Amino acid sequence: MEAMRAVQILNPSGEVTMPRPERTRVMCVANQKGGVGKTTTTVNLAVALALHGNRVLVVDLDPQGNASTGLNVPHHTGVPDVYDCLINSLPLEEVAQPVEGIPNLWCVPATIDLAGAEIELVSVVARESRLSRAIEAYPGHFDYVFIDCPPSLGLLTVNALVAAQEVLIPIQCEYYALEGLNQLINNINLVRQHLNPRLEVSTILLTMYDRRTRLADAVEQDVRNHFGDKVLQAVIPRNVRVSEAPSYGQSVMTYDPGSRGATSYFEAAQEIAERGVKEPVGRNA
Repeated sequence: MEAMRAVQILNPSGEVTMPRPERTRVMCVANQKGGVGKTTTTVNLAVALALHGNRVLVVDLDPQGNASTGLNVPHHTGVPDVYDCLINSLPLEEVAQPVEGIPNLWCVPATIDLAGAEIELVSVVARESRLSRAIEAYPGHFDYVFIDCPPSLGLLTVNALVAAQEVLIPIQCEYYALEGLNQLINNINLVRQHLNPRLEVSTILLTMYDRRTRLADAVEQDVRNHFGDKVLQAVIPRNVRVSEAPSYGQSVMTYDPGSRGATSYFEAAQEIAERGVKEPVGRNA
Protein backbone atom coordinates (compact mmCIF):
# COMPACT_ATOMS: atom_id res chain seq x y z
CA MET A 1 0.00 0.00 0.00
CA GLU A 2 2.79 2.38 0.94
CA ALA A 3 4.61 1.71 -2.34
CA MET A 4 1.41 2.31 -4.31
CA ARG A 5 0.84 5.60 -2.49
CA ALA A 6 4.44 6.62 -3.19
CA VAL A 7 4.06 5.98 -6.93
CA GLN A 8 0.78 7.91 -7.01
CA ILE A 9 2.34 10.90 -5.22
CA LEU A 10 5.67 10.99 -7.12
CA ASN A 11 3.84 10.41 -10.41
CA PRO A 12 6.98 9.40 -12.38
CA SER A 13 5.02 8.70 -15.57
CA GLY A 14 3.21 12.04 -15.44
CA GLU A 15 -0.06 10.24 -16.16
CA VAL A 16 -1.86 11.41 -13.01
CA THR A 17 -2.81 15.06 -13.32
CA MET A 18 -4.69 17.44 -11.07
CA PRO A 19 -7.11 19.79 -12.85
CA ARG A 20 -5.60 23.13 -13.88
CA PRO A 21 -7.51 26.34 -13.16
CA GLU A 22 -8.67 28.60 -16.00
CA ARG A 23 -6.66 31.51 -14.61
CA THR A 24 -3.82 31.90 -12.15
CA ARG A 25 -4.82 31.32 -8.53
CA VAL A 26 -2.77 33.52 -6.21
CA MET A 27 -2.99 32.05 -2.71
CA CYS A 28 -1.63 33.71 0.39
CA VAL A 29 -0.85 31.26 3.21
CA ALA A 30 -1.35 33.31 6.37
CA ASN A 31 -1.77 33.01 10.11
CA GLN A 32 -0.03 35.40 12.48
CA LYS A 33 0.38 32.61 15.01
CA GLY A 34 3.80 30.98 14.57
CA GLY A 35 4.36 27.24 14.29
CA VAL A 36 1.01 26.30 12.76
CA GLY A 37 2.48 24.79 9.59
CA LYS A 38 2.31 27.72 7.12
CA THR A 39 5.64 27.01 5.46
CA THR A 40 5.22 23.21 5.54
CA THR A 41 1.79 23.63 3.95
CA THR A 42 3.06 26.03 1.27
CA VAL A 43 5.98 23.79 0.29
CA ASN A 44 4.07 20.50 0.23
CA LEU A 45 0.99 21.78 -1.61
CA ALA A 46 3.23 23.48 -4.18
CA VAL A 47 5.25 20.29 -4.77
CA ALA A 48 2.12 18.10 -4.95
CA LEU A 49 0.49 20.36 -7.55
CA ALA A 50 3.72 20.69 -9.58
CA LEU A 51 4.24 16.92 -9.65
CA HIS A 52 0.75 16.56 -11.11
CA GLY A 53 0.86 18.87 -14.10
CA ASN A 54 0.47 22.40 -12.67
CA ARG A 55 2.94 25.26 -13.07
CA VAL A 56 3.60 26.65 -9.61
CA LEU A 57 5.49 29.62 -8.17
CA VAL A 58 6.31 29.89 -4.45
CA VAL A 59 7.07 33.39 -3.13
CA ASP A 60 8.90 33.19 0.20
CA LEU A 61 7.90 36.32 2.10
CA ASP A 62 9.21 35.23 5.51
CA PRO A 63 12.63 36.70 6.46
CA GLN A 64 13.52 33.34 8.05
CA GLY A 65 13.52 31.87 4.53
CA ASN A 66 12.15 28.49 5.61
CA ALA A 67 10.22 27.86 2.39
CA SER A 68 13.44 28.46 0.44
CA THR A 69 15.20 25.94 2.69
CA GLY A 70 12.39 23.39 2.28
CA LEU A 71 12.68 23.64 -1.52
CA ASN A 72 16.50 23.56 -1.37
CA VAL A 73 16.79 26.94 -3.12
CA PRO A 74 19.92 29.03 -2.31
CA HIS A 75 18.99 32.02 -0.15
CA HIS A 76 22.23 33.18 1.44
CA THR A 77 23.24 36.84 1.53
CA GLY A 78 23.98 38.14 -1.96
CA VAL A 79 21.40 35.95 -3.73
CA PRO A 80 18.79 38.12 -5.53
CA ASP A 81 15.59 37.69 -3.53
CA VAL A 82 12.07 38.98 -2.95
CA TYR A 83 13.54 41.97 -1.08
CA ASP A 84 15.06 43.21 -4.37
CA CYS A 85 11.62 42.98 -6.00
CA LEU A 86 9.87 44.90 -3.22
CA ILE A 87 12.45 47.60 -2.53
CA ASN A 88 14.53 47.85 -5.72
CA SER A 89 11.77 46.94 -8.24
CA LEU A 90 13.83 44.06 -9.69
CA PRO A 91 11.57 41.98 -12.01
CA LEU A 92 10.33 38.76 -10.41
CA GLU A 93 11.56 36.59 -13.29
CA GLU A 94 15.16 37.63 -12.53
CA VAL A 95 14.78 36.35 -8.98
CA ALA A 96 12.68 33.17 -9.42
CA GLN A 97 14.76 29.99 -9.34
CA PRO A 98 13.70 26.59 -10.70
CA VAL A 99 13.40 23.97 -7.94
CA GLU A 100 15.80 21.11 -8.53
CA GLY A 101 14.15 17.77 -9.24
CA ILE A 102 10.60 19.17 -9.45
CA PRO A 103 9.58 20.22 -12.96
CA ASN A 104 7.08 23.08 -13.21
CA LEU A 105 8.05 24.54 -9.80
CA TRP A 106 9.86 27.85 -9.20
CA CYS A 107 10.69 29.68 -6.00
CA VAL A 108 11.38 33.35 -5.24
CA PRO A 109 13.67 33.05 -2.20
CA ALA A 110 13.87 35.23 0.91
CA THR A 111 17.19 36.21 2.50
CA ILE A 112 17.83 37.90 5.82
CA ASP A 113 17.72 41.26 3.96
CA LEU A 114 13.94 40.93 4.07
CA ALA A 115 13.99 41.48 7.85
CA GLY A 116 14.50 45.22 7.27
CA ALA A 117 11.96 45.49 4.46
CA GLU A 118 9.02 46.24 6.81
CA ILE A 119 10.73 49.47 7.91
CA GLU A 120 12.02 50.38 4.45
CA LEU A 121 8.60 49.90 2.86
CA VAL A 122 7.04 52.53 5.11
CA SER A 123 8.41 55.37 2.96
CA VAL A 124 7.93 53.68 -0.44
CA VAL A 125 5.20 54.88 -2.82
CA ALA A 126 2.26 52.41 -3.12
CA ARG A 127 3.96 50.27 -0.48
CA GLU A 128 1.03 47.85 -0.06
CA SER A 129 0.90 46.82 -3.72
CA ARG A 130 4.61 46.26 -4.53
CA LEU A 131 4.30 42.47 -4.57
CA SER A 132 1.03 42.55 -6.50
CA ARG A 133 2.64 44.60 -9.29
CA ALA A 134 5.68 42.32 -9.41
CA ILE A 135 3.49 39.21 -9.81
CA GLU A 136 1.28 40.83 -12.46
CA ALA A 137 4.35 41.89 -14.46
CA TYR A 138 5.72 38.29 -14.59
CA PRO A 139 5.86 37.30 -18.28
CA GLY A 140 5.26 33.54 -17.81
CA HIS A 141 1.96 31.88 -16.87
CA PHE A 142 1.48 30.01 -13.60
CA ASP A 143 -1.50 27.96 -12.50
CA TYR A 144 -0.74 28.68 -8.83
CA VAL A 145 1.23 31.31 -6.95
CA PHE A 146 1.67 30.50 -3.25
CA ILE A 147 2.85 33.31 -0.97
CA ASP A 148 4.32 32.14 2.34
CA CYS A 149 3.72 34.92 4.90
CA PRO A 150 5.69 35.78 8.03
CA PRO A 151 3.97 35.12 11.40
CA SER A 152 2.88 38.73 11.84
CA LEU A 153 0.37 41.20 10.43
CA GLY A 154 2.89 43.80 9.22
CA LEU A 155 3.50 45.33 5.78
CA LEU A 156 4.89 42.11 4.29
CA THR A 157 1.67 40.24 5.09
CA VAL A 158 -0.39 43.19 3.82
CA ASN A 159 1.57 43.00 0.52
CA ALA A 160 0.69 39.31 0.29
CA LEU A 161 -3.01 39.98 0.99
CA VAL A 162 -3.13 42.71 -1.67
CA ALA A 163 -1.44 40.44 -4.23
CA ALA A 164 -3.68 37.41 -3.56
CA GLN A 165 -7.24 36.50 -4.50
CA GLU A 166 -7.45 33.75 -1.91
CA VAL A 167 -6.28 33.25 1.66
CA LEU A 168 -5.41 29.77 2.88
CA ILE A 169 -5.30 29.60 6.69
CA PRO A 170 -3.58 26.61 8.30
CA ILE A 171 -5.05 26.02 11.78
CA GLN A 172 -3.25 23.86 14.33
CA CYS A 173 -5.51 21.45 16.22
CA GLU A 174 -4.57 22.89 19.61
CA TYR A 175 -6.41 24.79 22.33
CA TYR A 176 -5.04 28.21 21.35
CA ALA A 177 -5.66 27.67 17.63
CA LEU A 178 -8.71 29.91 17.38
CA GLU A 179 -7.24 32.68 19.52
CA GLY A 180 -5.94 35.47 17.33
CA LEU A 181 -7.87 34.16 14.34
CA ASN A 182 -10.39 36.99 14.75
CA GLN A 183 -7.57 39.50 14.40
CA LEU A 184 -6.45 37.86 11.14
CA ILE A 185 -10.02 37.82 9.78
CA ASN A 186 -10.45 41.50 10.74
CA ASN A 187 -7.25 42.41 8.90
CA ILE A 188 -8.35 40.43 5.84
CA ASN A 189 -11.67 42.33 5.89
CA LEU A 190 -9.86 45.66 6.16
CA VAL A 191 -7.63 44.80 3.19
CA ARG A 192 -10.72 43.72 1.22
CA GLN A 193 -12.53 47.00 1.98
CA HIS A 194 -9.65 49.36 1.28
CA LEU A 195 -7.08 47.69 -0.98
CA ASN A 196 -8.21 44.43 -2.60
CA PRO A 197 -11.95 43.80 -3.10
CA ARG A 198 -11.27 40.38 -4.73
CA LEU A 199 -9.77 38.89 -1.58
CA GLU A 200 -11.55 36.03 0.17
CA VAL A 201 -10.74 33.34 2.71
CA SER A 202 -11.21 30.35 0.43
CA THR A 203 -9.49 27.50 2.29
CA ILE A 204 -8.93 26.37 5.88
CA LEU A 205 -6.55 23.45 6.47
CA LEU A 206 -6.34 21.63 9.81
CA THR A 207 -2.73 20.74 10.67
CA MET A 208 -0.87 18.81 13.38
CA TYR A 209 -3.92 16.66 14.06
CA ASP A 210 -3.43 14.05 16.77
CA ARG A 211 -6.19 11.45 16.53
CA ARG A 212 -5.46 10.17 20.05
CA THR A 213 -6.71 13.33 21.74
CA ARG A 214 -10.25 14.55 22.32
CA LEU A 215 -8.95 18.09 22.04
CA ALA A 216 -8.02 17.71 18.35
CA ASP A 217 -11.51 16.38 17.66
CA ALA A 218 -13.11 19.30 19.56
CA VAL A 219 -11.00 21.90 17.69
CA GLU A 220 -11.88 20.25 14.37
CA GLN A 221 -15.61 20.42 15.16
CA ASP A 222 -15.30 24.07 16.24
CA VAL A 223 -13.49 25.04 13.05
CA ARG A 224 -15.89 23.11 10.79
CA ASN A 225 -18.93 24.64 12.53
CA HIS A 226 -17.46 28.13 12.18
CA PHE A 227 -16.06 28.00 8.62
CA GLY A 228 -18.26 25.33 7.01
CA ASP A 229 -17.32 24.33 3.45
CA LYS A 230 -14.13 26.38 3.47
CA VAL A 231 -12.49 23.67 5.64
CA LEU A 232 -10.81 20.96 3.55
CA GLN A 233 -11.87 17.37 4.23
CA ALA A 234 -8.19 16.40 4.19
CA VAL A 235 -6.57 16.85 7.61
CA ILE A 236 -2.79 16.91 8.16
CA PRO A 237 -1.74 14.57 11.00
CA ARG A 238 1.21 15.01 13.34
CA ASN A 239 3.86 13.08 11.42
CA VAL A 240 7.56 12.73 12.08
CA ARG A 241 8.36 12.54 8.36
CA VAL A 242 6.76 15.96 7.76
CA SER A 243 9.02 17.45 10.44
CA GLU A 244 12.18 15.70 9.21
CA ALA A 245 11.88 16.56 5.51
CA PRO A 246 13.03 20.25 5.66
CA SER A 247 16.33 19.29 7.30
CA TYR A 248 17.11 17.40 4.07
CA GLY A 249 16.04 20.35 1.89
CA GLN A 250 12.98 18.44 0.70
CA SER A 251 9.22 18.36 0.95
CA VAL A 252 7.67 15.28 2.55
CA MET A 253 6.39 14.45 -0.97
CA THR A 254 9.89 13.54 -2.15
CA TYR A 255 11.43 12.67 1.24
CA ASP A 256 8.94 9.93 2.14
CA PRO A 257 6.13 9.77 -0.44
CA GLY A 258 4.53 6.74 1.21
CA SER A 259 4.10 8.41 4.61
CA ARG A 260 0.78 9.54 6.08
CA GLY A 261 1.97 13.13 5.97
CA ALA A 262 2.66 12.97 2.22
CA THR A 263 -0.68 11.27 1.52
CA SER A 264 -2.56 13.91 3.52
CA TYR A 265 -0.91 16.83 1.70
CA PHE A 266 -1.52 15.09 -1.64
CA GLU A 267 -5.23 14.78 -0.78
CA ALA A 268 -5.35 18.43 0.32
CA ALA A 269 -3.74 19.56 -2.95
CA GLN A 270 -6.17 17.45 -4.96
CA GLU A 271 -9.11 18.98 -3.09
CA ILE A 272 -7.81 22.53 -3.68
CA ALA A 273 -7.32 21.79 -7.39
CA GLU A 274 -10.82 20.31 -7.79
CA ARG A 275 -12.45 23.18 -5.90
CA GLY A 276 -10.70 25.68 -8.18
CA VAL A 277 -12.28 24.08 -11.24
CA LYS A 278 -15.76 23.85 -9.70
CA GLU A 279 -15.73 27.44 -8.46
CA PRO A 280 -13.59 29.53 -10.81
CA VAL A 281 -11.66 32.05 -8.75
CA GLY A 282 -11.81 35.66 -9.78
CA ARG A 283 -15.58 35.85 -9.86
CA ASN A 284 -17.12 39.01 -8.42
CA ALA A 285 -16.39 39.02 -4.71
